[in-house]
Amino acid sequence: MLIDTHAHLEMREFNEDRDEVIKRAKEAGVDYIITIGTTVESSRDAVLLAEKHDCVYAAVGIHPHEAKDILHPAYEVIRHFAKHKKVVAYGEIGLDYYYEHTQRSVQQRKFRDMLHEARELQLPIIVHDRDAHEDTLRILKEAWDPVLGGIMHCFSGDIEYARQLMDLGFYISIAGPVTFPKAQVLRDVVKQVPIEQMLIETDAPYLAPQAYRGKRNEPAYVRFTAEEIAKAKGLSFDDVARITSFNAMQLFGIGDVPKKGKITYPIRNSLYLNVTNRCTSACTFCVRYFTDYVKGHNLRLAEEPTADDLIKEIGDPKRYDEIVFCGYGEPTLRIEVIKAVAAEVKKKGGKVRIDTNGHGNLIHKRNILPELQGLVDAVSVSLNGQNAEVYARLSQPKFGPQTYDAVKEFIKEATKYIPDVTATVVSAPEVDIEACRRIAEELGAKYRVREYNVVG
Repeated sequence: MLIDTHAHLEMREFNEDRDEVIKRAKEAGVDYIITIGTTVESSRDAVLLAEKHDCVYAAVGIHPHEAKDILHPAYEVIRHFAKHKKVVAYGEIGLDYYYEHTQRSVQQRKFRDMLHEARELQLPIIVHDRDAHEDTLRILKEAWDPVLGGIMHCFSGDIEYARQLMDLGFYISIAGPVTFPKAQVLRDVVKQVPIEQMLIETDAPYLAPQAYRGKRNEPAYVRFTAEEIAKAKGLSFDDVARITSFNAMQLFGIGDVPKKGKITYPIRNSLYLNVTNRCTSACTFCVRYFTDYVKGHNLRLAEEPTADDLIKEIGDPKRYDEIVFCGYGEPTLRIEVIKAVAAEVKKKGGKVRIDTNGHGNLIHKRNILPELQGLVDAVSVSLNGQNAEVYARLSQPKFGPQTYDAVKEFIKEATKYIPDVTATVVSAPEVDIEACRRIAEELGAKYRVREYNVVG
């Protein structure tokens, strides 16, 4: 599934073939399109279009180019449209200092007015910002409610601007320019923005991707943006499509998000096994305390899978780079399941990795690592601190003060039985990255830093 979160299907550029454009979008895998109003008239047309097509939803608002002509009754009309069941956002609103069709002070005042309207309507907003980053950010901080969320449409700023917007509850929306040869700065931003806070769009009929540059853009072309993001982030196209669509469904309340927890789930070209939701840590940064979803997959289990359940879902393990025991809990709690599944994967020529908190020996009150020899190719162990105090604050382990030393011993012992051992840390503010690197080296392990609040 793909979702084009920003198009202007109501514009005259689509008058001759609008139905065919929507049909081509569906054929290209675009399940939903949000068509965006920019005036009172186009907001009305966006709503009418959404009424006609099941796959089309609408946003209503007034573009900053039109701000000078807004009279108070226009807000009442937009408010009427906004109550339609297929209106999912208020926008496109914001500031444009590039063309400056309207005096800046007027744009700012009208922007504040429309933020007030959106808050009253309890709708997320779609923001246009061109050459106005400082004022846009200031006004959003002063006048917007992060709980309602929003989108920075066709993002054109740097990573610091993106981070400040994300702190305000905004998604960063990426459009066709990311495919342009000279857009390396934007691609660098894409690498750093978490995919969980990213959306994709066309801005059709404008900003066609490189393959169609200079021609009319249309929603079917949103896949070119998804492909470029996948390249930049080292994800698969399916990952980007699934995750950005999930983001859009969550924000706009459209579509059907997965309700059943998965026992296997692909990310990149690896297959992850969700064997348990139980854990012997209560890490302060753990995503499972905030959501049921990782990379668009629901991982909240109704019941734990058997080894046979997992083997059946894996199928041919050679389809994947590796089979990873990970999920929403500590996999070594189910050591017998790990051994049974890993044995089957190895028999079929697959590779096995375990992502663990390193508590396995404490859990089972024995050294489990010799049991994994020949079954596991790699293990990643969460070190998560340069000393016991930091580790305890971040990981809050069930086994108390002894846990940190036990984790280090687990890493050291793992190097005797498993070919590839990596100690990992989360880049939380209190973690001394270089000190942890030295500890990993002393233990004979590789070392990897994981981004704070980014999983998979």
